[in-house]
Amino acid sequence: MFGINPLLLTRKEELSKEELAEAIRIAIIAELDAINFYEQLARSVKDEKIKKVFLDIAREEKTHFGEFLTLLEMLDKEQVSELKKGQEEVEELMGK
Repeated sequence: MFGINPLLLTRKEELSKEELAEAIRIAIIAELDAINFYEQLARSVKDEKIKKVFLDIAREEKTHFGEFLTLLEMLDKEQVSELKKGQEEVEELMGK
């Protein structure tokens, strides 16, 4: 996902809380795409120095993902609740 949300290009007033949460979700999608992209590049090269750089960049994108997820959790309490439910379901299914 390398596009930009058109909402962000045309707005002159501040985004509502719901719009901001949507924009952050778009940013999360972009970070996940970037992580996959850099890790795929790392797997496709033989030069270990270049591979190391791609993996380092992917790791930085994972940090960005965490930053955006933290912002989303601050804005959308329902998201927090649903993430917790999902975690509990997985742990139950896996016997933890």
